[in-house]
Amino acid sequence: MVLSCVKEKEKMDDIDAMFSHLLGEMDHLSQSLVSAPNEPEGDPDSRRERTISIGFTDLNESLNQLEDHELDALVADLGSKATSQELLTPDECSTLTDNTPAPPAMPREPEPEPEPAAHLCPPKHTAGSSTVLQTSKPQTKEDKIKLALEKLKEAKVRKLIIKVLLSDGSSKTMMVDERQTVREVLDTLFEKTHCDCSIDWSLSETNPELQIERGFEDHEYLVEPLSAWTRQSENQIHFMVRPQKYVMFKDPQVFYMWKKKKASLSEINQQARELLIKEHFGGCTVIVPDLEGTLYLKEDGKKVWKPRFFVLRASGIYYVPKGKTKSSSDLVCFVRFENVNVYNTDNYKQRYKAPTNFCFILKHPCIQRECHYIKFLCCDDKHTLMLWINSIRIAKYGATLYENYQAALKRTSTLQTLHCAAQKAVGGETDVNI
Repeated sequence: MVLSCVKEKEKMDDIDAMFSHLLGEMDHLSQSLVSAPNEPEGDPDSRRERTISIGFTDLNESLNQLEDHELDALVADLGSKATSQELLTPDECSTLTDNTPAPPAMPREPEPEPEPAAHLCPPKHTAGSSTVLQTSKPQTKEDKIKLALEKLKEAKVRKLIIKVLLSDGSSKTMMVDERQTVREVLDTLFEKTHCDCSIDWSLSETNPELQIERGFEDHEYLVEPLSAWTRQSENQIHFMVRPQKYVMFKDPQVFYMWKKKKASLSEINQQARELLIKEHFGGCTVIVPDLEGTLYLKEDGKKVWKPRFFVLRASGIYYVPKGKTKSSSDLVCFVRFENVNVYNTDNYKQRYKAPTNFCFILKHPCIQRECHYIKFLCCDDKHTLMLWINSIRIAKYGATLYENYQAALKRTSTLQTLHCAAQKAVGGETDVNI
């Protein structure tokens, strides 16, 4: 009996030591991520190419995949930027002017709508290069591609040409820029694919190296997370139906009444669901599900998983130290949500010897390979996994998630109305011809 108690004490000490190490590493990661933008990033030409094309072996291939009207739009947009001054950040302006004498002030006519306080710097391209590009209008697709390549080198703009994989195995090539949200990209894909426009359609990223997947949120600017991918990345973008995308609004009782039996939850009617949504999402602040329970935590650098009692709060996930209660004063922070995203995993039972295949990870979006900054957690079953992943999304995004849901409902209703009107118009023309 004494030996058993000693072993149990040693196990608990190991767990506490592991948690202390993890928390220390999280602080170190946060500091390194803050200072990372100030560090040199290598050859600028390499960075430019990486931030232009996603999912292709080279930029020329990606431009070939664009439709003619998209290629024309790209050239026209870049042309307008090439003939005007570029809006740069203060740091970029100081870099340009350090070695270049400031041009003499010239009188200018007042503009009807001046730009807000911004730093206007001389264009980085020369007048000669613009003149050469504008001497002849491109006629063939090859000419347009050549012109686009030249203008992309000059433009100070974050545009990506991406390959989106569809559920039938085909793909769509499209151009996105840093101003476009995921919602806007989805609308474009609706037009390209003629799908049913359900609110469950999503853009997702997959990382084969980590065997993970995450659905982009509708409010995210798509270029931002894609820019975190490494140059040799095998990551992919998928256009797919995700029934759990807005499950917290379709079945809010599952999250806010999770302690009750499943049979009683299925009896909740639509009116009760709407009241739950109003109660938890209609106020000044979103009420996060009071989720708690035992999860398995993977030890750093080992294929060993140990149980720990976790509690979800609006700011992050907390754990209960040994010999303590679940009261707020005793909880210790495990991870905060500001700088991490939650990802589904694939086949971690085989890869990491997890207790089950119902695992998820928490990591910074810039981390693209396995490292000790990633938090690995495992659930007992599929339902528990669904609860944790989507409750974390509620805690992280709050009211924005509900706004995404409402916007998706409105947009879907509009598209379906337009689709029905188009079908009626086609049917009417057919009747007249008959």
